[in-house]
Amino acid sequence: MLAKFKSAAIAGVASLVVAGVLISSPVMAQDNSISESHIEAAKAAVRATKSIENFDNILPDVAERTRTLFIRSNPAMSAEIDIAVNEAAVELIPRRQELDRVIYEVWARRFTEEQLNEIATFYNSDTGKRLADLSGTLSALTIGAAKQWGDAISTDMVAIARQKLAAMAAQ
Repeated sequence: MLAKFKSAAIAGVASLVVAGVLISSPVMAQDNSISESHIEAAKAAVRATKSIENFDNILPDVAERTRTLFIRSNPAMSAEIDIAVNEAAVELIPRRQELDRVIYEVWARRFTEEQLNEIATFYNSDTGKRLADLSGTLSALTIGAAKQWGDAISTDMVAIARQKLAAMAAQ
């Protein structure tokens, strides 16, 4: 019974995700209300902030997973699989523009053209370039600090709650 419920719940969530994608995709594809200059401003801001550099590994990662999948199925053809996957990866390189365009549109929908130009100006300054270069490290250190603090608070919370419970039991 529980397995049927889990399967139904998973199917329901999957249906909602698929429906959300199907509903939002045509809207994104048909929305021509963003001017080309607005997209160019978004492109300048995105590039200045180095926000898309994190996605440079998607194609090589997919190629490696594909290569591994095929080689597991047929190890004797590993040389041919390497060639085929490398050729497929090269063919798919131009498709990166699709992702970039979507990212530019995401930014253009959330910032005015003027704001995007201001962002690009800042991130092209020495201070902005340093911030862009350090943003990954800063995020990781900030998240690490928050996790450590949360762990310490959790330990303190348990200790204080135990003391209070012990005091209540002593009464």
